[in-house]
Amino acid sequence: MPREITAFSNPLIKSVRDLRDKRHRREQRRFLAEGLRILTEAREAGRLPVLLFFAAASATHPLVRTLVAAVERAGGDAVQTTPDILSKLSGKDNPQAVVGVFEEFATSLADLDRQASGIWLVAERLRDPGNLGTILRTGDAVGAGGLILIGDCVDPFSVEAVRASMGALFTVPVVHAEWASFLTWLRTGPGQLVGLSLDTDHDYRGARYQAPTFLLTGNEAQGMPEGYAAGCDLLVKIPMLGKADSLNAAVATAVMAYEVLAQQRG
Repeated sequence: MPREITAFSNPLIKSVRDLRDKRHRREQRRFLAEGLRILTEAREAGRLPVLLFFAAASATHPLVRTLVAAVERAGGDAVQTTPDILSKLSGKDNPQAVVGVFEEFATSLADLDRQASGIWLVAERLRDPGNLGTILRTGDAVGAGGLILIGDCVDPFSVEAVRASMGALFTVPVVHAEWASFLTWLRTGPGQLVGLSLDTDHDYRGARYQAPTFLLTGNEAQGMPEGYAAGCDLLVKIPMLGKADSLNAAVATAVMAYEVLAQQRG
């Protein structure tokens, strides 16, 4: 049976609230996810929170009841609480019906099967959690094998990135790697590395993509370093017909991913 916590001073509430901070996430190796849709996506992907908080008003909702039962069967803890405490945990004035605490899950390059998909996403020094979440959603939509984060990227387990991913964090494998180790791994098997760049004459729709295709998107502000561009098998650009000189990183990734998907679907 779920227990009830209604006091802000409860130490568990403070511990969970601390997960909004990166340092505490690293110490506890846990992260927050909020919202019935995201937690249901996680459950369907085989990942359950170790702690589930829900408001009394939502306790009878069928999806909430399913989550509570699944968490308790798995040995987790379900906690009924107040909307005010849910707001404190999520950092939002209008909190979602549920907030979950998940164990962080790590994936390495060695864990990846490059033959699992014809499309892979690679992001270099990605700084915006909204972009990261949107790229994950794109990866889920096109059936990408995973997202490989190169260098100093935003934390994919931050509340903002998890929220922006709309559950795709639980369906698309995420790997952290340095450029040298990624390139070494890539060259041990098949894989075409395609970089998005303005410094090329190759139109993205005129190029031919070989599966598995690894799409490399550079940093939002600085673009792709010359050394990274030199390591690509192909550089392509998306034409800009207006005054803007480039697209948002997540939008550019989505445009490219769907072009690759279109070609691979014939």
